[in-house]
Order: sequence, then C-alpha cells, then structure tokens
Amino acid sequence: MKAEVAQQRSLLELATLDAELSRIAHRATHLPQREAYEKVKTEHTAASDRLAAVRIAVDDLDAQVSRFEGEIDAVRKREDRDRSLLRSGATDAKQLADLQHELETLERRQASLEDSLLDVMERREELQAQQRAELQALDGLQADLDSAQQELDTALAEIDQARNEHSSRRDAVTATLDPGLSELYERQRARGGAGAGQLQGHRCGACRIEIGRGELARIAAAAEDEVMRCPECGVILLRVKGFEQ
Repeated sequence: MKAEVAQQRSLLELATLDAELSRIAHRATHLPQREAYEKVKTEHTAASDRLAAVRIAVDDLDAQVSRFEGEIDAVRKREDRDRSLLRSGATDAKQLADLQHELETLERRQASLEDSLLDVMERREELQAQQRAELQALDGLQADLDSAQQELDTALAEIDQARNEHSSRRDAVTATLDPGLSELYERQRARGGAGAGQLQGHRCGACRIEIGRGELARIAAAAEDEVMRCPECGVILLRVKGFEQ
C-alpha cells in the first residue's frame, strides 16, 4: 500500500490522539477525586447507619419511659383510691387489713417502677447525647461529601472537555485520511493496542521493541510513500521526520 508522506503524518497524529484518548479514559476511572469521594461517601453511609440505629434505640427507650410512666400513674391512682377508702372509715377490720397490705404492695411496686424508669431515663440521656454527637459528625461528613462531589464534578468536567477536544480533532484528522489507510489502521487497532507507531531510531514507537538490522535496512530502502509494518507488533510503521508527539 502507498501513502503520501502527508497522509502518514496525519496517521501519526491520529495515533497520538488515540493514545491520549486512552490515557484520558484511564484517568477518568482512576481519579484521586473519585477515590476521595467514595471514601467520604462510605464514612457518610456508616455514620447515617449509626445515627439510624441510635434513633431506633432512643425511640425504644421513649416507649419504655411512656410505659413505666403509665404504670406508675396507674399505681398512684390505685394508692389514692385505697387511701380514700381508709380515710372514709367505711371499712371493716378485714377490709382495713387488706387495704393496708395492698398499699404496702403498691408502694413497693411504685418504688420498683420508679427505679426502672430512672435507669431507662439515664440510658436515654446517654443515647440522646450520642445521637447529638452522631448528628454533628454526620453534618461534618455531609459538608465533606458535598466538597468531594464538587471536586469530582470539576475533574470529570475537565476530562470531558479534554475528551471532546481530542475526539473533535480525531474526527477532523480521520476525514483527511485515505479510506484504505484508515481501514488498515482501524483494523490493526481492533486487535488491541496501537494502530500505528513512529520509527524512532531502531525501535518501533508502538511496541518499543528494537528492530533488527536486516529489517531496518529493508525499511530504509523502501520508498517514502510505501506503507511499512512493524515486524514485531504489526502496527503501521511511520517514517515521519520532525513530528512532535
């Protein structure tokens, strides 16, 4: 296959653009900003889970407080009723004894309930303090997450801009290529890796393998518009002088 030097120069530019697009794609999936965002997101999720667990525990203790307060109120009302009966004097000796016994039992029950209520309220206060601390920590992590998201969005926007610029230039360069040369290049790329590389001294610019003297002599003897292939990796070997990659 023949290709003018200008075509070979364009093909080398295309290979350079594709290499840069590959680097951009790799950068997009290995951004330190993404790692930082994921790290903060994991911490934020863990803090949210802890806060949810504490809230459930506080709600459970609130229910226990309400239950104990209800039972204590019921005991007090029963005590008030019994004392009213005692004060009324409308009881015989047996009823009097029963009421006094019941009052003693109710007093012990009330004392036990109040002790239990105190324990629950103390645990609730501890959990409420933990809840406030978790809320504060979550607020801080939310701020960190928002900042990390902004930094990630900025990095992704820069990558998108670079990708779009290189893709647009690639389209423009591809439009100038001979269809046969372009097809050969794309076919080689489809095998994985580069489609073309510049001859750099004794090495192929794509695979970086040193070419033997015999092959170098054959390449050097070929006409400048002859399309050559790397004997090692098969890419289109471009003998373009003065091309800055």
